[in-house]
Amino acid sequence: MYDVAAESPLDYAPALSKRFNNEVYLKREDLQPVFSFKLRGAYNKIVFLSEQEKRQGVIAASAGNHAQGVALSSNKLGINALIVMPKTTPEIKVNSVRSWGAKVVLFGDSFDDAYTHARELEKQKKHDLCASF
Repeated sequence: MYDVAAESPLDYAPALSKRFNNEVYLKREDLQPVFSFKLRGAYNKIVFLSEQEKRQGVIAASAGNHAQGVALSSNKLGINALIVMPKTTPEIKVNSVRSWGAKVVLFGDSFDDAYTHARELEKQKKHDLCASF
């Protein structure tokens, strides 16, 4: 896991602690290379694929954070990744996914459209569909 993820700290939250009369800490997953905890799930799914599945590459559907996690994980593991994102995805997220080496397909106006298209591509290309969140 720590090939791609940083060991993020816990920060004490004094206002929340006072409000709930307890000690509250926030896990700083925003400090990850892709600014989200989604990296952990993506990496765990991909790293445990069979060698044949890894050679086929992965396809994922995502509107942003999961896509970045799949792209970074695939890059680190030397696996081709194709990410289907809605056409409405902010350009900064699309560019981030591309910067990690994944191919991006923009399709549809919603996550559901992108997910359906990813499943169609999976059937056509016989890729493993990396779980989308």
